[in-house]
Amino acid sequence: MEALLNKTPTVIVTRKLPETVETRMGELFDVRLNTTDAPLSREALAKAMQEADVLVPTVTDKIDADLINEAGPKLKLIANFGNGVDNIDVAAAHAKGIIVTNTPNVLNEDTADMTMALILAAPRRLVEGASHLLGDDQWQGWSPTWMLGRRIWGKRLGIIGMGRIGVAVARRAKAFGLSIHYHNREPIADSIREELDATHWDSLDQMLAHMDIVSVNCPYTPATYHLLSERRLQLLQPNAFVVNTARGEIIDEEALIRLLEEERIAGAGLDVFEGEPKINPRLCKLAQEGRVVLLPHMSSATIEGRIEMGEKIIINIRMMASGDRPPDRVLPSMI
Repeated sequence: MEALLNKTPTVIVTRKLPETVETRMGELFDVRLNTTDAPLSREALAKAMQEADVLVPTVTDKIDADLINEAGPKLKLIANFGNGVDNIDVAAAHAKGIIVTNTPNVLNEDTADMTMALILAAPRRLVEGASHLLGDDQWQGWSPTWMLGRRIWGKRLGIIGMGRIGVAVARRAKAFGLSIHYHNREPIADSIREELDATHWDSLDQMLAHMDIVSVNCPYTPATYHLLSERRLQLLQPNAFVVNTARGEIIDEEALIRLLEEERIAGAGLDVFEGEPKINPRLCKLAQEGRVVLLPHMSSATIEGRIEMGEKIIINIRMMASGDRPPDRVLPSMI
């Protein structure tokens, strides 16, 4: 691993970061910031990768093999501001000797909080109810048959991906009286299983057919693209809800929309979408009708989380610059 000894690394940041993070970077590195927060064009990304020792992209920056292969010889580290690295061709970077790092285990609790919020909001029609107080029609008061949602207590929650976020979601959900079910590559540790009284399903298909709420919490990889395919979505019960705070590409969004429109699925709570930042207008119509709750990819958006992400970025850069192995290095075999 080539160190940048006796040299202040040139660090180019593609988006605006919290002020405390940018200030600390400015004290430690020769840093170039994006003060406008506008996403860089592909041409601007290519130029940055020619000039930087370290590139700090975000999950919205697509760093593909062509960009990596055209990168300048100075570029030694791509320090991704995010836990997922599906925006980076890690294999191409590894082949060129460029280290890729991420910011793991910072946003677990924040993402789990928002997942639980959607688990509550979609069945209980929270957003739809709140909107009635803000519209032109005057609220007529309480009614025994108006705004009826679905009870949460006693329902079955199926978690797809029982990693740190999935476990954090399960702990919250258990406190709300849901029974915990999950599908994962491997069963969780016995101690966690006993704590959560969780049931492991080897078959995702079988789990989906028996759940009241399904929460997507697995990483996005080529293997999980459209993991919830049309065929699998059709296995859900008509009273089931789908919640996704992972990546939009894990669900076949067109199929989900069609099943929601046909009322073959009760509802959904979505924080992520295929084709972000564009949102399918049919989803927006379903949201207006109260069938889905939509959020603008904000499950990790806390001040504390963003600052901790920045601190991890700084540690990875400093370790690389001193010739040590960055603690959050991502290898192709880990994807």
